[in-house]
Order: sequence, then C-alpha cells, then structure tokens
Amino acid sequence: MATGIPRALNAKKTPFRLLLSDIVKDRWLYVLLLPAFVMLFIFNYIPIYGIVIAFKDFNGTQSIADSPWVGLKYFEMMARDPFIWQVVRNTLILGAYSILFTFPAPIILALMLNELKSGPYKRISQTISYLPYFISTVIVVSMMKEFLSLDGIFNLALKSVGLKAVNFMSDPKWFRTIYTGSEIWQGVGWGSVLYLAATAGISDELYEAATIDGANRLQKIAFITLPCLMPTISIQFILAMGGLLGASFEKVILLYNPATYSTADIIATYVYRKGIQGSSYSYGVAVGAMNSFVSFIFVYASNLLMRKVNGYSFW
Repeated sequence: MATGIPRALNAKKTPFRLLLSDIVKDRWLYVLLLPAFVMLFIFNYIPIYGIVIAFKDFNGTQSIADSPWVGLKYFEMMARDPFIWQVVRNTLILGAYSILFTFPAPIILALMLNELKSGPYKRISQTISYLPYFISTVIVVSMMKEFLSLDGIFNLALKSVGLKAVNFMSDPKWFRTIYTGSEIWQGVGWGSVLYLAATAGISDELYEAATIDGANRLQKIAFITLPCLMPTISIQFILAMGGLLGASFEKVILLYNPATYSTADIIATYVYRKGIQGSSYSYGVAVGAMNSFVSFIFVYASNLLMRKVNGYSFW
C-alpha cells in the first residue's frame, strides 16, 4: 500500500508538471544541452520568419515587414517558369541516384568489413575508407577536375589503349556519374561507421547457432546481420528520403558549368542564380519553400512506408 501512494500522486500530475519535475531532476544534463538548443533556435528557427518573403515583393531596399504583400504571385510565376521543371527533374534524378547507389554503399562496405577476421587489415581498410570524408569539397572537386581533364589520368589511360580522349567536365551525360561516384568515394567510409557500430551489438550466439545449423557466410548475412541492421537502415532511409531534393549544393556549383546545365542544374543552384545573383529574392524563397514542402512529404511518406513494412520509424 505504501508503494502505491506515490504512484497515485504521480498519476495526478499534469504532463507539464511531469516535464518540469524531470527538468529539475536532470537539470545539469539540460544545462549541457543548452548551447546546442540555443544554436538550433538561432540558426534554424529564427530564420523561418524569412519565408514570408515568398509572399511579399521584397527587393532589398525595404525591410521584410515594410515590403508589400503579393500573395501567391511568385508561386504562380514558378509554375509558369519553363526552366523550373528541368531543374526539378535534374534534382529528382540525382536524388534517385543517391538512393540507388550512394545509400546502399555504406551498408555493403560495413558488411564486408564485418566479415574481415584479420584485425590489422580491418583497421587499415577502415582508415583508408574514412580518409576521403575529411577532405574538403573544394579539394575533392579540384582533384576530380585534374583527373578528368583532357590531359588527366583517365584520358591518358584511354589514349594508352587507343581510345579518344573525353571531355568529362563539359559533357552533360557524364555529370551525374561523376557526381554520384564522388559522393560514394567521399562518404562511403564514414557512412559505414554507424552500421559497423550496429553490427558490434549483434550477439555472437546467433552466429554460433547458425554455424551449428550449417549456415554459410551469405546465409548469416541474409538471416542474421541484415535483419539486426534493419532498424538502423530504416531510420537512415527516412533521412535519405528527406534529402532526396537536397543534392550537395557546394559540390554541384563547383562541378557544373554552362555546358552541363541541362543535367547539372538543380533546385539549389537555380535558387542561387535567380535569388542571389539575379536579385529575385522573393522568387528564390518561393522555390526554396516549395522544395522544403516536397521534402517534408517525402519524409512523411517514407516514414509511413517503413512503419508499415517493418515497424521501424521516427513516429
């Protein structure tokens, strides 16, 4: 009976009072989190106010509050823009390449590294795969331009076997391959860290039982490792779907040129040219707002799909 009284009193507390008592109890943990919350609020929530620019005729000479309202003018302009559908198409294709090739690459690498039995060789392989992640995008693009130039290493290899040199950086049909390949090379090692950590938590008893039952390595991967990785894969897939329209702006703008606009121009670079370089701020914000809205739809739909397929989701 004595133990039931605190529970009864606790049950009568409102959610707010429960939250407040939790904050008081773990106050020092919340103090440690405070700088992160402040940074998040300043850089992620306060700028949300700027979305009203999409509904105003903002030209930079007046404040946002003093700019006149124009309603959906810039959204209607976006719908009539003949170039917007090309950049949307390019962005979706790059996003699809990311889901099809970039997303599974760290999973495959983690599975391969998990199967390595030699400790030193495994550590060396991991270190080599991590290194490209710490190279800045500017350096990576500079290296790619050198390697893929007309007198670069790739064209020298083509010439050595009697083939003609290819102007990779000015050929639109090569842009998506170059971009996707560089994304895999730069991020596959670092992306595998999360999956390797998840594999470390899988009980050895499962593998021992499978060995006794006569399972080979591929069967262990298919029926033990992958199912145990599914929660992590599901969450990462939802996040990847949220970035479907968020191809790396920095890498694209450094890689592309007017000759490759037909396949390389994406929503982010189009907004930069129209909104910043062209001083059409309201139109640029309208395109960016629509991009964010569609990305939210992708996140919501992928979360719903994962919840129905395997029961793992954010909410």
